[in-house]
Amino acid sequence: MYMGTVAILLIILAVIVIFLIAVYNNLVKLRNNRENAFADIDVQLKQRYDLIPQLVETVKGYAKHERETLARVIELRNQAVSATTIDGKITAENQLSSVLSGLKVTLEAYPDLKANQNFLQLQEEMSDIENKLASVRRFFNSATKELNNAVQVFPSNLVASMFGFHKAEMFDLGTDRATLDKAPTVSF
Repeated sequence: MYMGTVAILLIILAVIVIFLIAVYNNLVKLRNNRENAFADIDVQLKQRYDLIPQLVETVKGYAKHERETLARVIELRNQAVSATTIDGKITAENQLSSVLSGLKVTLEAYPDLKANQNFLQLQEEMSDIENKLASVRRFFNSATKELNNAVQVFPSNLVASMFGFHKAEMFDLGTDRATLDKAPTVSF
């Protein structure tokens, strides 16, 4: 009788250990998928960072009085490049995206610039990179959602809290919906 109870307890313990290992391994896999998805974003961001100085130099010749905006673009680009964590890069990218959208509105005031072949090529490349960034952000957010679900649902949330897994930040636009819905103002 005593041997049967010990065997049952050992089986229950083995099942619990196997469950913990399986949940832990799944959490690690989901975290790694999220990090891999951000690596895809990093590739696109690197291309974007390389393109921004070229775009700014082209614009400088046409928009001498817009130096403050251009300086802010370069400053935020440098901050984004030097960010070391995923959350830091997300914050820096949100700020840079906001300033870049303001730069696009500013450029509308320069019809000669919009006709410049070099500028058109750079603008096309930037548009292509922005489209690719949107795609890889969606993939990153999907991987983040999977990780967050695993970290928050029972019973894996118990294992997640034991091993320090936590809810991860999504890569959103960094602005509120009201700001996005409002049309930009253009002044001359």
